[in-house]
Amino acid sequence: MHDVNVMIIDDDDITLTLLEHIVDELVSGEILVFSSSIKAHAFLLTEDAQRINLVICDWQMPSVSGIKILETLRVKLEDCPFLMVTAMPTRDLVMGAKRLGVSDFIAKPFSSDELTQKLSTLLEKISPA
Repeated sequence: MHDVNVMIIDDDDITLTLLEHIVDELVSGEILVFSSSIKAHAFLLTEDAQRINLVICDWQMPSVSGIKILETLRVKLEDCPFLMVTAMPTRDLVMGAKRLGVSDFIAKPFSSDELTQKLSTLLEKISPA
């Protein structure tokens, strides 16, 4: 178990629940779950955002995109790992997100094993278990 705080942002309730369940198996810290990209973005603009150690975020959401969330995060937490979740990993998305410092991608639909592996790799860089 990793003692880190994770922020999960996805407008799809089923994906959000799956992400939260898998993260809960890997970390002992706080898990902040947002189904609203507007609320997630607003949270990142507060001082409380400093406690976040890892962000998992959908790319395509109404109101505030995953790219905008990533841009905002990089201003506040330059080195915080960011896992982008997307159903459409286009070349433009990948290149744009890499320029902004995305840590990794996972394409929907994904298996729990695939997600666990990507998260474990990112978590090891933050806090060895």
